[in-house]
Amino acid sequence: MVDKTVDYTGLKCPMPVLKTKKELKTMSSGQVIEVIVDDVGAKKDIPALLNKIGDELVELKEDNGNLIFIIKKA
Repeated sequence: MVDKTVDYTGLKCPMPVLKTKKELKTMSSGQVIEVIVDDVGAKKDIPALLNKIGDELVELKEDNGNLIFIIKKA
C-alpha cells in the first residue's frame, strides 16, 4: 500500500533525486512512497541514492514514458 505519491515529471536531474531524498526524510520507517519521474537519468540515480541511504526500492515500473518508483522507508 502506498502512503504517499509525488509527481516530479518535468524536472531534470538532479531535482528528482534531491526532492525524493528530502521527501524520504519526512517519512517514518515502513512507510511507502510512489515517485513518478520522466527524467531518464533517475533510472540509475534514484536506486543509487536508495543504496546510499539504506531505503528499499520495492518496484520500478515504466508507464507511458514515465518511471514509477515504489520506495519503502527503512
